[in-house]
Amino acid sequence: MESFDLLVIGSGPGGQRAAIQAAKLGKRAAVIERREIVGGVTAHTGTIPSKSLREAVLYLCGWREKGIYGRSHRVKSDITAQDLFQRLGITVQHEIEIIEHQLQRNGVRVIHGMAKFLDPHTVHVTSITGQSADYRADKIVIATGTVPHRPDNIPFDDETIIDSDGLLQIKAIPRSMTVIGAGVIGVEYATIFSALDAKITLVDNRNTILDFVDSDIVDEFRHDLLSRGIQMRLGEDIERVEKAGDGSVLTWLKSGKKIRSDLLMVAAGRTGATGGLDLDKAGVPVDARGRLTVQPSYQTEVPHIYAVGDVIGFPALASTSAEQGRLAACHAFGGSSETATDYFPVGIYAVPEISIVGKTEQQLRKEGIAYETGVARLRETARGQIQGVQDGLLKLLFGLKDHRLLGAHIVGEGATELIHIGQAVIAHNGTLEYFVGAVFNYPTFAEAYKIAALDAWNRVRV
Repeated sequence: MESFDLLVIGSGPGGQRAAIQAAKLGKRAAVIERREIVGGVTAHTGTIPSKSLREAVLYLCGWREKGIYGRSHRVKSDITAQDLFQRLGITVQHEIEIIEHQLQRNGVRVIHGMAKFLDPHTVHVTSITGQSADYRADKIVIATGTVPHRPDNIPFDDETIIDSDGLLQIKAIPRSMTVIGAGVIGVEYATIFSALDAKITLVDNRNTILDFVDSDIVDEFRHDLLSRGIQMRLGEDIERVEKAGDGSVLTWLKSGKKIRSDLLMVAAGRTGATGGLDLDKAGVPVDARGRLTVQPSYQTEVPHIYAVGDVIGFPALASTSAEQGRLAACHAFGGSSETATDYFPVGIYAVPEISIVGKTEQQLRKEGIAYETGVARLRETARGQIQGVQDGLLKLLFGLKDHRLLGAHIVGEGATELIHIGQAVIAHNGTLEYFVGAVFNYPTFAEAYKIAALDAWNRVRV
């Protein structure tokens, strides 16, 4: 039986980083990956494919130039599914090559096959060809990620009634699309296909969308969606779903409303991909959604078994998963007590983008913290005028007593890049005065930080 210092189950960002960090600490590490190629959900069905699809859509439909050349502007008049997925395939292949190179360069062994526990230190792996082997390790990291949750009342056929993974397999661009679930994934895909002029209906049993985002940002975002004709059926439950004789999908709501569309996509949350691991033999419990509970050190109830990434739940981001993997390996082999930073940004790659870091206005009010706001419209910047940007908002929140930046929230072009300025200032206890005196490149969207700070300064001085 072959032995390792560290066995990692799953080769997504969390698994990659855990194995590489262990190797850098001089430990013998291996990654077990059920697919024939590495990368996990992030590379194959999640972050990389969905964001590549988004970029392909925005380029082909000329989205970023519509403010200059008009709403009818397109780079390609007849966009097909093949056009979209051609770019996706190229990007995913490049990402896989990078991951394979990094693992190889650091001496991390990759074992392909399905893993399951035999005991707390031993993992049995069965390859696609049916061959099997047992591996033993002092430390184990579970980084298996998640799979889409499939509600029992939805008759999935993986053609016109699909989950979010199935969207990457469609044969044609739908003229109309119903999205069940107005969380991050649902909102991202709804707005991406809206950019292709598909008629979109977004359904959720909650009365709000993206309720963890600052309310002003959500209001701006919803206004943009409504102006594009996206219908939102919020506070609505699904009664039943059925296929019509013409091949379309009928979605009946409990309120009596009926929605007909070419395609139905369900984004009803995610379930931990732990079903086949036989975690009971390792003594590791899971919750109803297949997720694991961990300590701040990312240890499960079994101290030598760690878990990182989406399989442990919030925040379930590729960026935070990678950092969790690094920290888990550092704790496992160096006894490090370092924990993840509280100042991580969240990016929502919808059209338009949303990104946030720090406190929201709702949180500050709830916590009784005195604050002041500063707002800038992206169209107020020279860069916004050059690029024809008509929408977009940057909102900053400052402590009223010490003027520290407490939160930065952006909706609009480049939000997921711009947010890092706010992240850095928050992490270093920067204040309103920093932005007032800062000099930014001109013309850039980054100037919006100064505009928002001056807006807040005008109020603070009163």
